[in-house]
Amino acid sequence: MHTVVVGTSGVTASDVLAVARDGARVELAGEAVAALAAAREIVDALAAKPDPVYGVSTGFGALATRHISQELRTQLQRNIVRSHAAGMGPRVEREVVRALMFLRLKTVCSGHTGVRPEVAQTMADLLNAGITPVVHEYGSLGCSGDLAPLSHCALTLMGEGDAEGPDGTVRPAAELLAEHGIEPVELREKEGLALLNGTDGMLGMLVMALADLDTLYKSADITAALSLEALLGTDKVLAPELHAIRPHPGQGAAAANMLAVLKGSGLTGHHQDDAPRVQDAYSVRCAPQVAGAGRDTMAHARLVADRELASAVDNPVVLPDGRVESNGNFHGAPVAYVLDFLAIAAADLASIAERRTDRLLDKNRSHGLPPFLADDAGVDSGLMIAQYTQAALVSELKRLAVPASADSIPSSAMQEDHVSMGWSAARKLRTAVDNLTRVIAVELYAATRAIELREGLSPAPASQAVIEAVRAAGVQGPGPDRFLAPDLAAADAFVREGRLVAAVEAVTGPLQ
Repeated sequence: MHTVVVGTSGVTASDVLAVARDGARVELAGEAVAALAAAREIVDALAAKPDPVYGVSTGFGALATRHISQELRTQLQRNIVRSHAAGMGPRVEREVVRALMFLRLKTVCSGHTGVRPEVAQTMADLLNAGITPVVHEYGSLGCSGDLAPLSHCALTLMGEGDAEGPDGTVRPAAELLAEHGIEPVELREKEGLALLNGTDGMLGMLVMALADLDTLYKSADITAALSLEALLGTDKVLAPELHAIRPHPGQGAAAANMLAVLKGSGLTGHHQDDAPRVQDAYSVRCAPQVAGAGRDTMAHARLVADRELASAVDNPVVLPDGRVESNGNFHGAPVAYVLDFLAIAAADLASIAERRTDRLLDKNRSHGLPPFLADDAGVDSGLMIAQYTQAALVSELKRLAVPASADSIPSSAMQEDHVSMGWSAARKLRTAVDNLTRVIAVELYAATRAIELREGLSPAPASQAVIEAVRAAGVQGPGPDRFLAPDLAAADAFVREGRLVAAVEAVTGPLQ
């Protein structure tokens, strides 16, 4: 099994995906263990002094003015975890929790948190044992870290609360730790706070969304090309020289992908035949511009994610010169903004895909295709309601595009009076990515059927490969009305699992 080694300088997006989704093992680098020990010596020295130090010998948040005596500090650290584990609502997905745990371990291993090496090792042991704390949907405002979600993870480290075992069964954490020979942690000064103060949940969801969107943007280029073919459109608008004079990188990549899919098509260029038109509609002609803008948005989001992956987010932090200083690095604004930006781009990509689908089904705009791509229009409704479903998804995506980061709600007796709502932005982006997948699947379903209805004209080799692959996957072609939901589910899986992109790349080579 692949092993990810965590050092002091952060991790990569591929590391997060390997641990969160593929169950990769985690090991601590020697440099990380040394940095943990060195920082702990600083915290222990400060803890022995009579002067109060935030997070070491004081309360937290609005209660930071109280100095805590040494005999109460273990209780203090235990109490912060218990009291902050106040999440509510449905359980968060296993991959999100694993990303959350791994990214908190990343910051701990930076040597800036003052956590003991044995605590970090126990965090790695939980991941390697496949023990996943029960984390709930609600409880993070995206400031002072993803507090409630991280607290539920820290609670499992202490052997308290519930967790999911490697078999998927939820049981008391104490039982799961005992079964795997893992000793519960007794937290000392600074450690409870250090386990809660991070942007790890929203960052983990950002990294996974970017991975999914990378596949979806390629998929959208493919379905846009298939729709262009089915509508007998022109591929001249995809010429590289046209996109070179408006040099947005994403736009050029999207146009190149569409052109690669359409290479050798016998359907393109017929827009001047029986029903001549000077130009294709915007949803066809401007596909690279819309998908390209989304790609460039992803590039910015990836830059933010990479910076955050290299960061040590905690409050207070242990500095190399021995100071322990308070800060505001836990504020989730940088991550929250790009999470919201991606949701906006996803909504627009879905919107333009739905417009192409609608055009395929409308006999007045489809340039010779039967109404709703039906076998016997009137007796059959064809794909009429598939487009309704797609439209409902697009409407939901537009609601999900309303930014969470534009909101703030005060907490902790006005000590935490401005928050990022980044966790909420991440949660709605996950739903947006799911729905975008379904929207693209409906366009795929309609476009492949429409191409097959163009008798006497041959699609591009890449398009033909898609049609053959999607039919082999259980998505049926033209014919009388049938139960559509299974076909749509099969198309969804075909897109979601990357098989659409794979079918094309087997002909074209790697897409951009």
